[in-house]
Amino acid sequence: MAKQKSIYVCSSCGYESPKWNGRCPDCGEWNTFEESLPIMASTSASVSMRDVSENIVDIASISADKRETRWKTGLKELDRVLGGGIVKGSLTLIGGEPGIGKSTLLLQICQTLGGEHTILYVSGEESLRQIKLRAQRLGVNSENLYLLSETDCEAICSVIVKEEPEIVIIDSIQTMNISSLSSASGSVTQVRESTNLLMKTAKSLEIPMLIVGHVNKDGAIAGPKVMEHIVDCVLYFEGQKNMPFRILRGIKNRYGSTNEIGVFEMLGNGLREVENPSEMLLSGRPADASGCCVACIIEGSRPILAEVQGLVTKSAFNVPRRTATGFDYNRMSILIAVLEKRLGYYFGGLDVYLNVVGGFDINEPAADLPVALALFSSLTDKVVPPNVISFGEIGLAGELRGVSRTAQRLREAERLGFERCILPHSSLKGEDTTGINLEIICANTIKEAFNATMR
Repeated sequence: MAKQKSIYVCSSCGYESPKWNGRCPDCGEWNTFEESLPIMASTSASVSMRDVSENIVDIASISADKRETRWKTGLKELDRVLGGGIVKGSLTLIGGEPGIGKSTLLLQICQTLGGEHTILYVSGEESLRQIKLRAQRLGVNSENLYLLSETDCEAICSVIVKEEPEIVIIDSIQTMNISSLSSASGSVTQVRESTNLLMKTAKSLEIPMLIVGHVNKDGAIAGPKVMEHIVDCVLYFEGQKNMPFRILRGIKNRYGSTNEIGVFEMLGNGLREVENPSEMLLSGRPADASGCCVACIIEGSRPILAEVQGLVTKSAFNVPRRTATGFDYNRMSILIAVLEKRLGYYFGGLDVYLNVVGGFDINEPAADLPVALALFSSLTDKVVPPNVISFGEIGLAGELRGVSRTAQRLREAERLGFERCILPHSSLKGEDTTGINLEIICANTIKEAFNATMR
């Protein structure tokens, strides 16, 4: 009998090659090929083809409710990101760095969901005793919560089919394996095939399934992003381990918006919801320090106010340093170039440091104007009044461009006690600002915005 030849699979993108390569020809990553045995196809001479024509159904004859059946998790911030709750038969992937709080979040929602539904919590990383100790710390004592410590994905699916729980939690997908595959747990093949098997089981029984996926050093879930196209919803749990705040961000959602975020605070007894992120991000704001400005951005359907701090100082190096935390570094470089070219402010021999307070990431173009104001304030050592808020996009010609949802931003700023707002003139087109008791100052260029702010 001929010896079965090995193949080599890239752990970054899943590319298969009959020989080992130092660099993957598909994704370009180095030293990512792992040896594996191919899955042998059936050797029967006659190929049997299933007749699936009987499964064709006219779309008009399919009955579907206008609203999906959603189950509340007990955490409003999580329900917001999911689009209103867990959808029956959905497959949700929760990704994040190890230790960020994914398992804590899922175990917490078992207390609320276990009041009306049976839950099967499958762990391949912890023993049953470890889960019990963590549940006692979080105050989870639901009688409908059942635990299983297992890594064989086929055995887990058999248990699901036999017991038919109403909700299944898999923690984590990296520990799952299929015995017929020769690759190790956590590899591309194991992760992909295990997720496919779990997906078929969840869809056939209409059981909502929550899967934990760790993020590696490159920021991808389970090594490559081989799972995101399989699941219905992808949530990223973000945050810095040395800070208590965590942000749950929706990346993909077939049942809701993909721009929503939920904010949590990590405490000794679990995660606590932060219903007003703006107050959290603005707490402890200095009143008379230069280089500080408040931005109003939109995350999903909610406006959030965040403090932007800039520090411009004389450089001690031949090449000045540029550092941005919570804001795109390349975008900061563009804004510095615009300030030099259009306004004549020189940053060439100066170090520039930019930080968004609270570990929050700002990706919206509306943050351009507050970032430019913070850098201008630090460079000239002029203080931006603490009652001033701003938002707007800056073009390369130094012009201010309008952003959406202006009225919603203004109402949030007024609610938090701000009195004056600097914004692009074009942002007010089509916006109803009646009833907003806020001094609105419109500007067409960044020079006009600077003059109106420092008046």
